[in-house]
Amino acid sequence: MGERRVVRKMLRRMESGEPVRASRAFATTTRLARLAAVAQQFGYAYADVRRGGGPRGDGYLVVIVPDPSPGARERAERNRQRYPRAAAGGELPRVAPEAVELLKARISFDLAAMYSDRQLILLSAVAAVPLALPLGLLLGSGVWEAVLTAAFWAALMAFVPLGLAANRRHRTRYAAILRAAGFTPETDPSGRTRYVPAGGRAA
Repeated sequence: MGERRVVRKMLRRMESGEPVRASRAFATTTRLARLAAVAQQFGYAYADVRRGGGPRGDGYLVVIVPDPSPGARERAERNRQRYPRAAAGGELPRVAPEAVELLKARISFDLAAMYSDRQLILLSAVAAVPLALPLGLLLGSGVWEAVLTAAFWAALMAFVPLGLAANRRHRTRYAAILRAAGFTPETDPSGRTRYVPAGGRAA
């Protein structure tokens, strides 16, 4: 589904005034940020990024929620007047590149902070099993083959610290961008660190 069709579908769902989840096939952080940026033009705000997007449900999607602030309501009313057929095939508002970049930073940070280091290690350990198991099946079922399979699994796990270090660098980079833009860190109900705009709260 093309970006314009996805945007219009999202705008139609936003007419309910309820939280909306939006995604598209092969969604990148930039594409998700563009969806959230358009939603901001019509009175919604980015809330979070979750798994479950894409045709197979293994991608990511953005969660957007109604923004009750006076500025958001005024902006939404202004754009509904300027683009009355935005959800029905008409012209769509342009989004500022800086708004997309800021939303991309928020989404990227949320993705990097989605799991704790301990959770990432556990997920990596589980994910390495189907990679090591075929080797064991090819080698046979003896003790020596089992040892080789375990060694291969351990070799895969040796790369986990590198992945954790890269993830921390991503978090640090995007946190700096968000702090410079006036966002502040808060802890959401699940214990995850989120960066929210001034006066906002972690969803």
